[in-house]
Amino acid sequence: MIWWISGGLLILAYLLGSLPTGFAIAKLLQGIDIRDHGSGNTGATNVFRVVGKQAGITVLAIDLLKGLTAVLVARLVMNQLDDGGLGLSTWVQTLAGLLALLGHSRSIWLNFTGGKSAATGLGVILALAWPVGLGTAAVFGLVFGLSRTVSLGSISAAMVAPALMFFTHQPLPYILLVLLGGLYVIIRHRSNISRLLAGTEPKLGNS
Repeated sequence: MIWWISGGLLILAYLLGSLPTGFAIAKLLQGIDIRDHGSGNTGATNVFRVVGKQAGITVLAIDLLKGLTAVLVARLVMNQLDDGGLGLSTWVQTLAGLLALLGHSRSIWLNFTGGKSAATGLGVILALAWPVGLGTAAVFGLVFGLSRTVSLGSISAAMVAPALMFFTHQPLPYILLVLLGGLYVIIRHRSNISRLLAGTEPKLGNS
């Protein structure tokens, strides 16, 4: 039975991550498909630029909560079960976080398109180890504050998070997740990296 429950939690985590927040808010507020505007991304930054500040902040908050909720629900349920000493809870939480990331960027509701998973990833890290999450958010805030470039802040946070997990002695599954998740977020930003190197990446508030 515990394996069925674990599988159900992982499916739920993917579906939570898949919730098309940016798409839904842009459609609701302006009747547009956000994928046809701006960068074509469904994440908070593109919604901020195309739809407006309040819409972008709302998307950011909900996307963060998707990752946070996926892990916390998995923890709540698994900690109530007897896994016979297998230590499944930590691994199920970790996989739930990974599937929430994948769901956000490959949403079943959007033909497996989506955002770049940075905000959802932060929510996952906050749920797994909140001190690491706060440190990761601080790195993002510092880099963004200095550069006014969201992508550079997100990439920097994705690079630092695994080190923070390691140096705060988090469980191995958490470290592995953040390594894989950070790499995935960076890969999702490959077009941004090309523009950063070319000096053409727009700063927030600019076109």
